[in-house]
Amino acid sequence: MSAHDAQRSARRRNGLLLAGLLAVVGLILLLLGLTVATGTVAGVEVVLALLLLVASYAIQRVARRETVYRDERR
Repeated sequence: MSAHDAQRSARRRNGLLLAGLLAVVGLILLLLGLTVATGTVAGVEVVLALLLLVASYAIQRVARRETVYRDERR
């Protein structure tokens, strides 16, 4: 494995880790917004949770695209 491949793998792993963390935080906020919070706070939490979940999905999609369409130099 070359240095470039190792760097690409590390970047992909970090992206997937970030996406996972965003998804967990988004799900927690969504749960709190739908069950515990009331009024405006609940609405803000739900909107923020949805934004975090969409960002998580986008990061995962980019990481998967880099994996599928990477250059095969064999």
